[in-house]
Amino acid sequence: MGIKGLSQLIADVAPFAVKEGEMKQYFGRKVAIDASMSLYQFLIAVRAEGAQLTSVDGETTSHLMGTFYRTIRLLENGLKPVYVFDGKPPDLKSGELNKRAERREEAQKALDKATEAGAVEDMEKFNRRLVKVTKTHVSEAKELLRLMGVPYVEAPCEAEAQCAALVRAGKVYATATEDMDALTFGSTVLLRRLTFSEARKMPVQEFTYEKVLKGFELTQDEFIDLCILLGCDYCDTIRGIGPKKAIELINKHRTIEKILENIDTKKYIVPEDWNYQQARRLFKEPEVQDGESVELKWSEPDEEGLVKFLCGDRQFNEDRIRAGAKKIMKTKNTATQGRLDSFFKVLPSTGTPKRKPDDKKPIGGSSAKKAKTSGGSASRGRRPK
Repeated sequence: MGIKGLSQLIADVAPFAVKEGEMKQYFGRKVAIDASMSLYQFLIAVRAEGAQLTSVDGETTSHLMGTFYRTIRLLENGLKPVYVFDGKPPDLKSGELNKRAERREEAQKALDKATEAGAVEDMEKFNRRLVKVTKTHVSEAKELLRLMGVPYVEAPCEAEAQCAALVRAGKVYATATEDMDALTFGSTVLLRRLTFSEARKMPVQEFTYEKVLKGFELTQDEFIDLCILLGCDYCDTIRGIGPKKAIELINKHRTIEKILENIDTKKYIVPEDWNYQQARRLFKEPEVQDGESVELKWSEPDEEGLVKFLCGDRQFNEDRIRAGAKKIMKTKNTATQGRLDSFFKVLPSTGTPKRKPDDKKPIGGSSAKKAKTSGGSASRGRRPK
């Protein structure tokens, strides 16, 4: 889910924190990609266009097609992608996972009814809701990336947290995902739409964490509390508090504790045994590999290995796979000039100035230039994670 309504709130309050551009603008950049989100995009996108691609045994191969061709596109534009896979979900996320399982069960029942009635549009809608990234999808994607010579990292827990750790360690420039909680985990740069289909013609969105904090006039801790109020995967929200009210309360009281002391709990219903403190801890101290210790290496593709893996039973066209392997080799062998900023060390921010509690800050306003953000989920659906 990410953080509910955060992208639109940033567009309203801190539009200067978002810019849009083309993929080629990230030439020479190393980018950590949320692998599960990408696989979900590929599965959804192909299903939306018709039927899933399958092997001779009827097993889905859409995720492999997407990973192969979109990764080649990234490489041809001069990017150096590294995919980060989810580990075990934190215990605090079990409630959200249970809700998703219930929604899938409801979608299956609705699909059965739509199929019986012959309602094609409803069938497609509920089919998309049933898409899930499985362990088989993940293991096959890892093998494909290995054969392509593209590195991947196995996170001990949440992929977005691991991506953020790689960004903060200077191993990569940005986190690429549709989930806004990459910012909550402290990724200094977030890229959305990077792995979207080229046919969709949607520009890449870049969110700069420091500018988000500046626009909201919040510290990192206050921003985390704001995200918890908006709605995250780790705990429920206070009923009756939407994005506008959430930012007003954080601006005034600065912490969730102070908010709880001052709000009308009859009007705003606080969840019983609300575990916001554990959620806060997971955002501040997530379980990740130390970014400094992670070694990333891009190597030559194994053309024969790719042909053996993707052709035959998986039914990929051999000529296209060999052509793809040669494109990867060309991107590796082409002598290119590095980015100028790669020769300089970026110093960490010295902190964001904090506004006085009694200051008033308008939300949005007609004079504020609205940034165009995608409030929806990736490729017409939100992935279950």
